[in-house]
Formats: sequence, C-alpha cells, structure tokens
Amino acid sequence: MAGLLMILAAVAAMAFVRPWLLYRISPPPSREPFAGSLYRIGSAWIAERYVHAPKATVICMHGFCESPRYFTRHYSDPDIQLILLTSGDYHLALAGAEERCAAWASVPPAPVGSIEYDAGILVQALEHLPEASHVRVHGHSRGGAVVLEAAAMRPELFRGVEVVLEAPVLPQGRLRQPVTGPLLWLLPFLLPLWQWLPIPPLGSARWGALDDPHKRELIATMPFNGRRAVTLLANIGSIMRWMQERDPGIYRNLDQAVVLVPSDDRVLDPHAMRRSASGRVRVVEVETSHFVLLDQPAAVPPLAAQPAAAAPRGGEE
Repeated sequence: MAGLLMILAAVAAMAFVRPWLLYRISPPPSREPFAGSLYRIGSAWIAERYVHAPKATVICMHGFCESPRYFTRHYSDPDIQLILLTSGDYHLALAGAEERCAAWASVPPAPVGSIEYDAGILVQALEHLPEASHVRVHGHSRGGAVVLEAAAMRPELFRGVEVVLEAPVLPQGRLRQPVTGPLLWLLPFLLPLWQWLPIPPLGSARWGALDDPHKRELIATMPFNGRRAVTLLANIGSIMRWMQERDPGIYRNLDQAVVLVPSDDRVLDPHAMRRSASGRVRVVEVETSHFVLLDQPAAVPPLAAQPAAAAPRGGEE
C-alpha cells in the first residue's frame, strides 16, 4: 500500500511540475557573429547578410531543434546574399546583426510551432528581400516541409527559384522511429536531461560521425535552440500531421528542385523520402547521416555559375 501511495504521489508531482516545464524558457545556445540586418516577425527572425550586387541569393530554413548556424559555414562566400530564418519561438543563435523594422512584415495566422507559421515567414523573406537574379531556397529536415508549404502558399514566388530539400520532411514521409504518446508527455522532463547531456553515448549513432568539431558543436546546441518545450511539442505534432495530410502533388509548385536522401538517416525514413519524391523531382542519394551538409557538403549542388534571370519578385508579371 505504501508503495502504491508513493507511486501516486510521484505521478501527482509530475503532473503538477509538467506545466511549468512546458513553458520554462530554456537557456540560450551559443551565438555566432553575423553582420547584417535582422527582422523580427512575430516570434520568428529573418537575418540578412546584405551584399552589394550579389552573385546569388540563398534563403535557408533549418530543421527541428536546429538553428541557422547549420548553414553559415557552407554559404560563407561574401558575394552571396545569405538570408537565414529562425523558427517561431526559437532562440536567436546569431549575434551582431542590426535589428530593423520592415513595413512588409506581418505575423502569420497559423499557430506558432507549426510548419505553416514558418512557411508564412519564408514567403515574406522570398517576396521582399532577394537582390540577385539567381535565388536558391535550401531547407533541411523540417525546413524542407516549410519550403514545400511556402511554395504551396505562393507558387508564383518559386518560379525560376532553385530549391534544395536536404534530408527533408516530405508528404507521406515517416520518422525513423515513431514517437509515442507517453514519450510526448514526458518530453518536458526529458529536455533538461538532454541539455545536461547533449550527446549521450546511447543513441549517438543517429548523429553520424562527430569528428568535425563544428558539427559536434552544432549537435550539442540542439537541445537549447527551442525556447520552450511546448514549442518543440508543437513542432513534432505539426511534422506528423503534415506528413500524413499533405499530398505529393505539392511538388508541382516547384520549378527546379533536388531532394537529397541520406542512406544512413536515423531521424527520417529514407525509403519513404524516395517514395514520396521519385518521379516528381530530382532525387540524389547520398551516403551520409541525416546531416548531409555537415557530413558531405560537396553533395549539395553548387550554385549556378551563370544563372538565368529569375522571375520578378512579389508575383509581378
């Protein structure tokens, strides 16, 4: 009887503490210097490295529990106008940019934490900021779904735009391991443990090789990027709902796109990725972990040397 009472008391204590853990602000991650402009839209951020007469514009959308730092080393060329998005209710992992107001900015009507919310931010970045004739939009993991959703919202903005979907969340895709209800309930308790031990020995294979100090640092900051556990729960729920509900017909909104499918993806199911994208867009299989850009950056197609003129921004004819 005493044991049962202790168990009930523990469950009651967890139920009492869980709401606090859900909305507790996580410690911010380490930040990286970034020279440029910063636009806040709702609870999301757009950072722009402005370049006079850039040779290309690259817009990047990071994945679940990631940050824009995922892309900065690969797109370090100072002749690229680099535009980095930070998901709604995530910590800003860039330091030094000058915050500016934008008359065109409007808060998306979708819930914070949803793919649709971040897609609404991406649409605004693509419509108002590119300066180069050649534009690339690069989404990793959950960011791939954000790119596809943005293209569904405003397909005219993607005319002439090169799209890279790297290890992406796709229509009718699957997680490598299903997320159960009990695990979701426990996530607010597990997040502080993950922050305490960001790269646990058990399960470390999902990250792939960690010999590169830069990659290791980015993986170690993952549990700190989301500001609150409730937002991470919203992210997970949105990913699972979006994969089930979205039809592969969404690819028709892309003019030119490549899907990079990692053979050793321990986060998303590569077989489901191939099944979703094959015959609809170009599919390239890569022998890497889920983090293609960090493992094998040469697998990402180079920016076109002499790009054709892009379609006018803002849907103008």
